[in-house]
Amino acid sequence: MVKLVLVRHGESTANRDNLYTGWSDVPLTAHGVQEAITAGQLIGATGIQFAACHTSLLQRAIVTTDLVLDCLAQNAIPVHKTWRLNERHYGALRGQNKDWTRKVYGVAQVAKWRRSYTTVPPQLATPDDDRRYTRLGYSFEPRAESLEMTLQRLVPYWLDHIGPALIDNQPQLIVAHGSSLRALIKYLEGISDRGIDGVEVPNGQPIVYTLNRQLKIIHKQILK
Repeated sequence: MVKLVLVRHGESTANRDNLYTGWSDVPLTAHGVQEAITAGQLIGATGIQFAACHTSLLQRAIVTTDLVLDCLAQNAIPVHKTWRLNERHYGALRGQNKDWTRKVYGVAQVAKWRRSYTTVPPQLATPDDDRRYTRLGYSFEPRAESLEMTLQRLVPYWLDHIGPALIDNQPQLIVAHGSSLRALIKYLEGISDRGIDGVEVPNGQPIVYTLNRQLKIIHKQILK
């Protein structure tokens, strides 16, 4: 059996202000920093020694990773940063207040954009010119994503990097985002397209999975 731990980054300024964020790069709040430290302390109490950590290209996840590894005294392990763990891309909604969008577009429409597995939010007119992604091609960065699209770009990384390490009995830590972790949880737990609607991943609450050699879940624990 092997351990896999998932952590959503600590509170960001966009979380605090109730804004759609997606691939926009926002920092942690002071409260978010403390959430990351607490997450590290909770994981530390389990005694898990990780072989590697995986995170996104967004600073709220990267800083959370650094704080967690500091608490664990495991800074020397490899940290792999990938766009495939980025938050779901919220397209033209990003930067907008969620309550404001409910007033403008209606509660039902916003609920579909936020919680549906397949619904894509309004798209950007063109992809951003961001040096982290333009090296992969101008058309690479999405203009908006559904949760389904988020899972589709995440699974190859799981299959190529995380899954094989777990099969090799190497404990892995993933520090990512609310929607990208929801997508991964759907995949790991076999949750239905409709059932994923009710799954939430709070900031800074580690999820510890115990997996067998076939990567089937033996036990799941949320650390609080």
